[in-house]
Amino acid sequence: MNSIEVTVRNTKSKGEINALRAKGIVPGIIYGGKDQNQKISISKKIFKSLVEKEDFLSNILTLNIEGKTQSVLPRDIIFDVVSDEPMHVDFLRVVKGSKIIIEIPVKFINNEKSPGLKRGGVLNIVRRKVELKCPTENIPKELIVDLDGVDIGESFKISSIKLPENVTPTIQGRDFVVATLAAPTIMKEPEKPAEATEGEEGAEGTEATTETAEGEAKATADSDTKEDAKDVKKEKSDKKEDITKKTSTEKK
Repeated sequence: MNSIEVTVRNTKSKGEINALRAKGIVPGIIYGGKDQNQKISISKKIFKSLVEKEDFLSNILTLNIEGKTQSVLPRDIIFDVVSDEPMHVDFLRVVKGSKIIIEIPVKFINNEKSPGLKRGGVLNIVRRKVELKCPTENIPKELIVDLDGVDIGESFKISSIKLPENVTPTIQGRDFVVATLAAPTIMKEPEKPAEATEGEEGAEGTEATTETAEGEAKATADSDTKEDAKDVKKEKSDKKEDITKKTSTEKK
């Protein structure tokens, strides 16, 4: 469990919050349970080092707040759309005896011991995270899928993953797939026959000649069409010029 220092903040305006951010501080809030929401601030440098971890949103943290500790779970982070810097964070109080819904990352181990992967099989990961309903005091850090001895054609369903006590997937009523080990997807081109009959060669020659003739005819047609378009455009231009001259003469 990670432990980080945070400070109570008393900001009341957007300008005060922006001033904190300019000093390298990330504003946040703690909510949930029976206590009131509490405004806090965290060092951006420390916060970014935590956010970079893959399991950050599924890992319980201990916040040290003015000599007191509070167990929390990160729930939402707002990032700047341009700089991608963290702008705000929400923490949920961890209250003993309650349950929360959380996404837990899936980890695959013993890849080198899978005969299917050794033969060129492909691991298709359907769900990199699984949403679970967990007691706050029993949240798994990750779900483990062991690939030892797994061959091509096998699949991993949620029922094959051992979950902690009282932890259940939010998807009920079906044994959904987490990953599969599929066959290689590389396709070989069919080999050409070693010998071709004279009739087949003649047919190929005739077909090639026909295709060439059709290509030349299409090129000629396209050329004629372009020329026709030019002529039409020129005729319209000439007519417009004649009308202009006629109008000018009539005005005089």
